[in-house]
Amino acid sequence: MTAPAKVNLALHVVGRRADGFHLLESLVAFTDHGDLLEVEDGKEDDFFVSGHYAAHVPIGETNLVTRARDLLRDRFGGAARKPVHLHLEKNLPVASGVGGGSADAAAALRLLVDHWNIDISDAALAKLGLGLGADVPMCLASRPLVARGVGETLEVLQPFPALPLVLVNPNIPLSTPDVFSSLQRRDNSPLPALGVFSDARSTATWLSDARNDLERAASALVPQIADVLGGLKEAGALAARMSGSGATCFGIFSSPQMAARASAGLGAEHPDWFVLNTETRAAERTHADHARA
Repeated sequence: MTAPAKVNLALHVVGRRADGFHLLESLVAFTDHGDLLEVEDGKEDDFFVSGHYAAHVPIGETNLVTRARDLLRDRFGGAARKPVHLHLEKNLPVASGVGGGSADAAAALRLLVDHWNIDISDAALAKLGLGLGADVPMCLASRPLVARGVGETLEVLQPFPALPLVLVNPNIPLSTPDVFSSLQRRDNSPLPALGVFSDARSTATWLSDARNDLERAASALVPQIADVLGGLKEAGALAARMSGSGATCFGIFSSPQMAARASAGLGAEHPDWFVLNTETRAAERTHADHARA
């Protein structure tokens, strides 16, 4: 199962709860690329990691894949007590602002619910996943949406176009708590009113009135973010911005061909960077939406 990269196209920090959790409003999309997770029966519980970024994956109590396994086992018991072999192919940089760990946890929940034949609704699974992290419910959805609160309130967007995208990371991990700690302001204005997202150009136009409120703080910690954004703009991106808490940035391009050309150029110019040519998952208008129109 693919654990698709989560891209915060816009991220506004609009407040802070008494318990310290930040209140956010974010326009989120998911790519066709990400980490890969497999499960099969085992003689005992086992977790194996491969892939380009395997060495950076924490193994132990902090790993969200094994925590997802243990959470289901503690909650449901029965068939969930059967040991499993989990294999994660880590293709995305760690601590990079594209929800890698949360997406892996969401994939583990989905895989194991199916593997163990656990009877649980999507809403209940999302509520359970929130205990693993604020991004897990949206990664369980893995479709274009607006996330609010600490990430638990989701508004699915229909329709939403597939966006030709290039993801770039200078291969420098960035701690989310460090970025939030560096914020100068936590009561920013909310997302602008949602527009009609018909294609890459209309989405980029809407983004010109939106922000990532973490970008300045992250750039102070990792100055190379400015170089990445500059490279994407020079390559012809309609919009370029940092995703999440960074340091991964994205560029939206007018066509898959333009994205492929930009990706090839940036990869050749900066062989030490993580560069991925991809596309976000589209959301089609449903029959119910047509009926209301």
